[in-house]
Amino acid sequence: MNKTFIAAALFAAGLGAAHAQEVVKIGSSSPLTGAQAHLGKDMQNGALLAIEDYNAKGVTIGGKKVKFELVGEDDQADPKQGTAVAQRLVDAGVKAVIGHMNSGTTIPASRIYNQAGIPMVSPSATNVTLTQQGYANVFRTMAHDGKQGPAGAKFALDKLGKKVAIIDDRTAYGQGLADEVEKTVKASGGTVTAHEFTTDKTTDFMSILTKIKAQNPDVIYFGGMDPQGGPMLKQIRQLGMNAKFMMGDGGCTPELIKLAGAAMSNLAYCTQPGVPLEQLPDRNFKDRFKKRFNADVQAYSPYAYDATSAIIEAMKAANSSEPAKYLPALKKVSFKGVTGQVSFDDKGDLKEGAISVYQFADGKWVPIK
Repeated sequence: MNKTFIAAALFAAGLGAAHAQEVVKIGSSSPLTGAQAHLGKDMQNGALLAIEDYNAKGVTIGGKKVKFELVGEDDQADPKQGTAVAQRLVDAGVKAVIGHMNSGTTIPASRIYNQAGIPMVSPSATNVTLTQQGYANVFRTMAHDGKQGPAGAKFALDKLGKKVAIIDDRTAYGQGLADEVEKTVKASGGTVTAHEFTTDKTTDFMSILTKIKAQNPDVIYFGGMDPQGGPMLKQIRQLGMNAKFMMGDGGCTPELIKLAGAAMSNLAYCTQPGVPLEQLPDRNFKDRFKKRFNADVQAYSPYAYDATSAIIEAMKAANSSEPAKYLPALKKVSFKGVTGQVSFDDKGDLKEGAISVYQFADGKWVPIK
């Protein structure tokens, strides 16, 4: 047998192996450009790491070796773009979707996935409405704002002061979270001195903050994301205000610290669904993530990893990658993920969802409750 024939035979064998391996596409959608790209990429990379881990171990479904492939899309944190992306992913033949990141993109996109019968698991969309639409295909691996808002509000009233000024960015996430905080503050005997609103594109908050300064609140709570939270906190300090500043998971990031700089002081707090990164059941996750992507975990990558794992574990349990066949298994999935025990209630919400409170100290977010 000459070398040419050997090479041809090996090539043919390789083609045969390739044909025996079925490619299963899993979609991912998050903002990959714009002010929230650091969070969107973090989420996408969490899903990618899970896919690479499963591919490395090898998965057989329906008697065929399966290779999972991530189809990433940029929804720009924009609801209109989110629905366009959802349709593209459906048309691309994905068998599941990890995402979207923002509640404002996830809720409208979920309708498209529901019509197509494709399961979606969001690692980060926390607006309560998402899982109350009656869709059987919608899940999330992070506790929702019906838990996060009250937890933040109660901590603020117990530890920071009774007078709370609230600002939200009028997105589904920011407004939804701020409304939960307001309800809890009022129900718990605190005072809401103001509830102002801005947008998720604004960076000048001086007029709102000047009005709030006259009310002398103990706490300013912002429902929004870190691109607005950083400049807002700077302007609070520029106005000479010593009010404590608090955000939800949208500001519980290294990026907020970078954007706000010295304005962080020791008066900044945030809440984050889940346990602190250092206390994850998979203590090696942040190191594996850093090694693979040369980047620190921002916020959502562990939850995206578990969202992807939930999909693949359901496919394995059902012995099928077809959405209609593995969806019942997804409803029953139960496994120990990198963030903790992953299983869903009848609405698709995570059954066991902790909320952690952090304070800025020594240049970083430090878990305190």
